[in-house]
Amino acid sequence: MNATDAGRADALRQHVIDPEICIRCNTCEEACPIDAVTHDSRNYVVKPDVCNGCGACVPPCPTGAIDNWRTVLRVDAYSVEAQLGWDELPAEQALPPAEGGAAFAPAPIVETTSASAAPATATPVRGATVPPWSAAHPYTNLYRPSAPVTATVMGNFRVTGEHSGSDTRHIVLDFGTLPFPVLEGQSIGIIPPGTDAQGRPHHARQYSIASPRDGERPGYNNLSLTVKRVTADHDGQPVRGVCSNYLCDVKKGDTVQVIGPFGASFLMPNHPGTHLVMICTGTGSAPMRAMTEYRRRYRERFGDGHLTLFFGARTADELPYFGPLTKLPKDFIDIHLAFSRTPGEPKRYVQDLMRESSASLAPLLSDPNTFIYVCGLKSMEEGVLAALRDIASGAELPWESLADTWAREGRLHLETY
Repeated sequence: MNATDAGRADALRQHVIDPEICIRCNTCEEACPIDAVTHDSRNYVVKPDVCNGCGACVPPCPTGAIDNWRTVLRVDAYSVEAQLGWDELPAEQALPPAEGGAAFAPAPIVETTSASAAPATATPVRGATVPPWSAAHPYTNLYRPSAPVTATVMGNFRVTGEHSGSDTRHIVLDFGTLPFPVLEGQSIGIIPPGTDAQGRPHHARQYSIASPRDGERPGYNNLSLTVKRVTADHDGQPVRGVCSNYLCDVKKGDTVQVIGPFGASFLMPNHPGTHLVMICTGTGSAPMRAMTEYRRRYRERFGDGHLTLFFGARTADELPYFGPLTKLPKDFIDIHLAFSRTPGEPKRYVQDLMRESSASLAPLLSDPNTFIYVCGLKSMEEGVLAALRDIASGAELPWESLADTWAREGRLHLETY
């Protein structure tokens, strides 16, 4: 139960999640190999009778909320029900003397590495928990929910077709003179105004940054987001996304409360000759736009490095940034667009286009300068990994060792939700 006990059989080192800085991104629950993490509409929590302290959930957490522990008596372990009701972590309590007066030796926390925390084998393949070796140093958690920074809205532009049922917005936020350094692949949290059904302030929602490190407008202290107005859940049932609707309705000059930045591994390599293979759907295009724009601005720095993009949407009208994408130089980036709901056309998904492009992808998979990024709905991840496996197998590349190498070297990054 939780981390390995040492010195006292009646005590344990219980793994808990800090609800104040957790942004409910579901990364911990997805990363846990034994289903020890669960959640309700308010909190993510760790089951004390399931967790073994392996630490697989710790490296992927963007805020560090997952890396918290409390030494408790086994009989007093915090239940799932108790944790779901927390607004903040309970203070660490001293344990009573053990029977016979034996001192308590705290249990060691299991140290994890990227290999042990995220074994990249065929079943399952896990993304890297480390950044590329040449990635710039990321700053994280500069602003917490208790002390957010205020940003000013400088623009709110629709980036899907006017007649599309998908209202996706490109929103530009300016931080003035307050430092808010970001890198391509990082994200921020937005705290929507108001309270939830229980009268508590809304939790922050996480959004990937869609602009390069030097700003949406080069040389300015601003950034952009790609936000889709949520009006239905994944099952098609009507629902109103609290933060997405708030952001899609903001006007120029409005202010928003921001926390973060988050993310220390889904980052771009900075050495010359690197190739990026970017696979995304919908608003998963945000980090890909950031990387692409940075590489476009400073193309000469990256030598003969090349970009390949597989981008999926229901229709061309629902694909964010469709117009700007068509204007990028062909010798700079190969763009493959997959549409699953074009009238009169067969359904096509990003994994279909990847297989069709196996002749050009296969050499990239074996190139140590290739870095792969996947971002979008969770449902796409399995299909994308299966396509990568099939392409590798067709080229007689050893899939399991290849995937393991990608994870260890920070070359396969999965960010799905």
